[in-house]
Amino acid sequence: MRIDVWSDVVCPWCYIGKRRLEEALMASGDEATIVWHSFQLDPSSTNDDPRDLATRLGEKYGRGREWGLQANAHVTEVAAEVGLEYHLDQAKPVNTVDAHRLLHLAHELGETGEVPADTQGRLKERLLKAYFTDGLPVGDHATLTELATEVGLPADQVREVLAGTAYTEEVAADQAQAVAYGANGVPFFVIDEKYGVSGAQPVEVFAEALRRANADRQPVTLITAPGATDDPTCGPDGCAL
Repeated sequence: MRIDVWSDVVCPWCYIGKRRLEEALMASGDEATIVWHSFQLDPSSTNDDPRDLATRLGEKYGRGREWGLQANAHVTEVAAEVGLEYHLDQAKPVNTVDAHRLLHLAHELGETGEVPADTQGRLKERLLKAYFTDGLPVGDHATLTELATEVGLPADQVREVLAGTAYTEEVAADQAQAVAYGANGVPFFVIDEKYGVSGAQPVEVFAEALRRANADRQPVTLITAPGATDDPTCGPDGCAL
């Protein structure tokens, strides 16, 4: 089973959705290849904004800092229900394009076998924890280099990517694909290119999507002519004559 996920590393519901998907997978016993795709909630964000997260949220939605504090408190409570520890008062402002570019690097190196196949997933987890729990600036190149090498990416390739513009087009393409799928926000999950789940839905919703995907992947029922004894098929060892 393949699961494609569009999310941002500064999206609180994306981290919660990740945990709920993982819980559903564990309960079902399904094995899945998860590919993480880029989606920037706010491409205009900078790494040097002096405002705290509550102020930025309140101003973005026109509801004031107090509303931003309440929103942060609510999502922190929900995160705790799935075992996540949020410290949103310590969250640093960030533009996430460079984090996404490194996730593309991790995916590519995992595909070619230069790093373990799960490296992209481990980097995604580390970036989320760095932002939401550790209060690290995940737009800072030194921090990104430390986090990426911590999960096994080659330091020289990480620095090369951060120093240039590699994977910028891939980040934009991911965002365009999400829009093409009809995603208005993230997280957005697509299972076996057929079933979509929008948002950090309850575990039961993910479980049902997994069940349907599995049902679609059952072996076909063979239908033969009554009384037929021949096997008119060709296999790896040739054709029956």
